[in-house]
Amino acid sequence: MFSPLGLFRQTPCPEYPHCSLTPCLFSHDPSAELHNGSTQSKTSAVHSLAAEEEINGEDGPRKRRRISAKVQDDHLVEQATNAVSEPSSSPIPSQLDTQPAAEAAKEPLSTLSRTAARPISPPPLRAAKAPATKPASIAITGKAGTPVAQTNVNGLSPPFAAKKAPLPKVKAPEESLNPRMLLNPPVSHPIRLKLLTMLHEQMTRLNDEVKKSDDESKAALILSVSELITQALDEEFQLARGSAAVYQNVIKSRIMVLKKMKLAIWKEERMKQIAERLPKAVPKGPSNPRPIVTDLSPEEEIAFLPRLVAQQEGLGKHGYVTTMTTEAELENARNGVKSAQGWEQCDRCSTRFQVFPGRREEDGALTSGGKCTYHWAKPRRPDTVKGEYKNHDLKYACCDENVGVSTGCTKADSHVFKTSDPKRLALVMPFETTPVSDRTDLPGAVCFDCEMGYSTYGMDLIRLTATAWPDGRELLDVLVRPLGEVLDLNSRFSGVWPEDFANAVSYGEAPTSDGTHQLQIVDSPAKARELLFNLLKLETPLIGHALENDLNAARILHPTIIDTALLFPHPRGLPLRFGLKMLMKKHLGRDIQMGGSRGHDSKEDARAAGDLVRYRIGEMWRKMKGEGWTKRDGDFFPPLPSGAGSPGR
Repeated sequence: MFSPLGLFRQTPCPEYPHCSLTPCLFSHDPSAELHNGSTQSKTSAVHSLAAEEEINGEDGPRKRRRISAKVQDDHLVEQATNAVSEPSSSPIPSQLDTQPAAEAAKEPLSTLSRTAARPISPPPLRAAKAPATKPASIAITGKAGTPVAQTNVNGLSPPFAAKKAPLPKVKAPEESLNPRMLLNPPVSHPIRLKLLTMLHEQMTRLNDEVKKSDDESKAALILSVSELITQALDEEFQLARGSAAVYQNVIKSRIMVLKKMKLAIWKEERMKQIAERLPKAVPKGPSNPRPIVTDLSPEEEIAFLPRLVAQQEGLGKHGYVTTMTTEAELENARNGVKSAQGWEQCDRCSTRFQVFPGRREEDGALTSGGKCTYHWAKPRRPDTVKGEYKNHDLKYACCDENVGVSTGCTKADSHVFKTSDPKRLALVMPFETTPVSDRTDLPGAVCFDCEMGYSTYGMDLIRLTATAWPDGRELLDVLVRPLGEVLDLNSRFSGVWPEDFANAVSYGEAPTSDGTHQLQIVDSPAKARELLFNLLKLETPLIGHALENDLNAARILHPTIIDTALLFPHPRGLPLRFGLKMLMKKHLGRDIQMGGSRGHDSKEDARAAGDLVRYRIGEMWRKMKGEGWTKRDGDFFPPLPSGAGSPGR
């Protein structure tokens, strides 16, 4: 036979006090309440059944029998009759009294609902009695003065008025104080439950001491009821996942530590727990970088690049702009923007707000809607172990809050928006195609990356960087004054801060010698695009990661692109793609974008994309050599049929 798990230990025994089972799965504690909150009516019906079982004797059926319909219906009649003889202390609207209780008790038993014996919700709270000098009805208003309900002077609400109460505040999903399931638990469930309860009691005691203290920071240290349960469950679960041989010793030792713990030590533990939930910046530096070996010279690598150029067909549906926008499309977009009257949807919190390019005349505001509260990181699922308890709730990586519970962990002064429609982008600044050039002093390939911030025109170009390939030397790195008024520089990701603009020098000027980090700045995205065009021609491969974002920000049409998001495709295809940081870590063992809240470095990202291209070339060339390909004088020759001459003859 199997050992009991104690799952019904909180449920009263239906045979009590005449149960003869040893041991019994149910509780024989007369003070215990039913687990499902059953009412006195069900208890009396069960005791009637117990008396019937006593008459049957010891040889009678031992299994729990269903309460007969007659026993249940007789009880319902008695309950309905008592409801008439004992009027309720809470006021009941007369408009809702569709049938007197006495008449309901006289009806046939078949018409009585069997759900009447279930617990019912408590009546709505009484409204305060109005003074005699008040009018016949009093309007109850909400925070903004909006009527919520109307209460009569006799304390009764109009029909369905109680349903108009304000919505309750969203709370985190609550867990019961019951050990989480494990594939191989260290001890039986009753023992785990007992130890968990003791652990929770000590945590509750310490939490109550924090509430009684006069510490000014206690508001951040106090745990709610559900948070206390969750913390106790987490700690017990982590111990239960360890060695089964020492589980009881370790958790008992932890309980004793908590029992003897002083309030100051508990506060220190709470501060550490809060600090662990905050996002941490990983120290910058490579972990285990691997060298890139292509077995090719720089000139041969450049000659190999045309094999990696992305085909233009089909890229348009994934955000790449491959054709110029027509005048009819521009006019259609212009009419749409005019009809919208500046209303946009926030790219962070999805709030509808209005934007005012050039500032609103009345007060000089750039946007409406007030401050923006949002999560700066994407939701993710917590790591779990196969076969063990799994919490499937999505959590934000920035603050570890459940999705749908927290409105946001970060505040910004303004809402922001982003548009990726080529027609709307062309309205702000027209696209241009890379000009034809016959210059021979241009680099063989260029790595390219842009940083964008939010302005009154959407996402605007604020930094443009270009490096030579394959050596990675800097060709261009400038800050860009956006076309619209700046709403947010998006510094956490762009790496561009207000002090960078304040310390910048005009393009062409030498930086000062005061030791501050200074970048050159140009007056518009069109000027930055012009400087980039001076490094390119139509045949020059332009290398980057997720290039559609950078090309659209600079309004560039370039037919020769090598996008690492396409070179290393996601198994499920576009629009899904791997991030540049993940690709560098996976293929080259190199950590990038480790600045934390200081943001990215466009120069680092441009060079990282170039290194991934070199890594892919090395892979492809090793495979081609295995198939018989050869190289000579900067050209690559396929394997020849047997008996044919050598390449180049």
